[in-house]
Amino acid sequence: MTDRLKYKKFIGSVHYSAEDEVFYGKIEGISDLVTFEGNTVRKLKKSFEEAVKDYLELCEETGKQIFKSFKGSFNVRVNPELHSKAYELALMEGKTLNQFMKEAIELKIKTESAG
Repeated sequence: MTDRLKYKKFIGSVHYSAEDEVFYGKIEGISDLVTFEGNTVRKLKKSFEEAVKDYLELCEETGKQIFKSFKGSFNVRVNPELHSKAYELALMEGKTLNQFMKEAIELKIKTESAG
């Protein structure tokens, strides 16, 4: 698990500044920079939820798309040995490497969602 908050469909990063003695973060997966902070975990969570609500209101008022759009393709960098093994397994299963990776991601998401 990583240091993240979740509210509605939004994910917020969580960091701590020892110098300022404050927790802070930003809403991830959006095209804008929306930050939040609090000096306790409870205040951080409340600040995150308020930031999400404010952002939703802004998007509604301006007609802005809420989340980043994804085009459905991305580069994945792995070490050459892992690349070779994945390619070999894909061939043995009669699949393209793209189909093999898509199914691996779907399986991981399904497993995480069930747990």
